[in-house]
Amino acid sequence: MQARLFLPAALALAAGAHAGDNTSLASAIDGGEASVSVRYRYEFVDQDGFDQNANASTARLRFNYATGAWSGWRAFGEFDYVGGILVDDYNSGAGTSPDKGAYPVVADPTGADLNQLYAEYQHEGGARLRFGRQRILYDNQRFVGGVGWRQNEQTYDAISVFANVADGIDVNYAWVANVNRIFGDTVPAGDERSNTHLLNVHYNVSQDWHLGGYVYYIDGEDTPSTSGLTVGVRAGGTLKPDNRPLTWNAEFARQSDAADAPVAYDADYFHVGIRWQVTEALGIGAAIESLGGDDSRAGAAFRTPLATLHAFQGWADLFLATPDAGIVDAWLSADFETGRWKWQARWHDFGAESGSGDFGSELDVAASRKLGDRYEVLLKAAVFDSDDAAYPDTTKAWVMLTANW
Repeated sequence: MQARLFLPAALALAAGAHAGDNTSLASAIDGGEASVSVRYRYEFVDQDGFDQNANASTARLRFNYATGAWSGWRAFGEFDYVGGILVDDYNSGAGTSPDKGAYPVVADPTGADLNQLYAEYQHEGGARLRFGRQRILYDNQRFVGGVGWRQNEQTYDAISVFANVADGIDVNYAWVANVNRIFGDTVPAGDERSNTHLLNVHYNVSQDWHLGGYVYYIDGEDTPSTSGLTVGVRAGGTLKPDNRPLTWNAEFARQSDAADAPVAYDADYFHVGIRWQVTEALGIGAAIESLGGDDSRAGAAFRTPLATLHAFQGWADLFLATPDAGIVDAWLSADFETGRWKWQARWHDFGAESGSGDFGSELDVAASRKLGDRYEVLLKAAVFDSDDAAYPDTTKAWVMLTANW
């Protein structure tokens, strides 16, 4: 089945199941909800190896509409337009701006995009079946996410199922036929055919403890190097000494080659982290994350092709692809509030998982605040200090304004 046929097929199924229910269908469409949002962002990049600094000023205009329910069915559509404002001295990546190779990459190409368009059926018992172009966000998006930081999101042409199969146990499954990446469908890297199966299970043991597991079989038909089978487990919980929550989480996964992957390999992933709410306004944390590799063999590293990568291994985005030697990221964090401002700081140390290489360190800081109910401002910066020529010294800074109606 072609991905572009999902939605028409679903609507035809709904119409056949409820023929003659035109009044109800009209009411569902007329009684839907629409919303509009605007996100402006200025991004600056100073990176060794480029004579020019990148200056990207872009705005994303988003329209979406959700119908009301009709005999358990509803539909949703979301359209984005990303445009440049005044300054466009940047390389938007993946061949989307071939005349801008002198600048570092800021992966925000301009243009229009149908971000989501799907129909779904919600059973009275809570199970949901969704057909069409959609977001798929599992757990913390370390393996399957939407890359929401970029102006054009990553979405999936898929059939997905959600079900609460027992008290506290949620099961998610999706078959993905196409991955709509952040570069848009005007270049091959933005539109990738797939035959991918994603299974994710989450169990709330109690209000403060949870367990989960997953099996992700990725067959990148257009990009065989992304193919792999990942099986993993995760757990977490919260302790409350003196009403100051101490939150912990741990995760382990094993990955091997699958489908037409060009290299046979096995690699491990693990993550352990803690966060302590020291005072009402201050929290501190520490974590270590490891993605396995082999410093003597190219292409044998743990890969995360569907992840929301910006949220992990530093905001400077130097490690969007795992190094052949793997990577170990040890980090410390602090988050605190002063008045209406929320602050974040994180320091990373990056080293090879296989061998003894050091890649460098990074400091990330951010400050944000809401301006009324509809507006928000974010200031953010990342400074990467390199210890390996393959990963250049990089400084990035952002100013972002968001409005929702």
